[in-house]
Amino acid sequence: MIEAKGLRKYTGLMFRTKYTSPLIFKFDEPTQLPIHSWFVFFPFTAIWYLNDEEVDRKIVTPFKLSITSQSPFTKLIEIPINGNL
Repeated sequence: MIEAKGLRKYTGLMFRTKYTSPLIFKFDEPTQLPIHSWFVFFPFTAIWYLNDEEVDRKIVTPFKLSITSQSPFTKLIEIPINGNL
């Protein structure tokens, strides 16, 4: 798993292949920032955590404009679905 920092925190899985490593995004304060899957050409699982407790989980398909968690979160993990799981 790779921690998303710098530019990767903004691009996430965009323009990557479905064989890329999962990404973890960490936030200092609870947030409900939406994500999107524009230019992500494969489905992925998004898991939101508040501290270390899972608060939401969704399968995200390519080219969705806005995906949101049902609750505030401090961590987000994006796991590519590559058929090898």
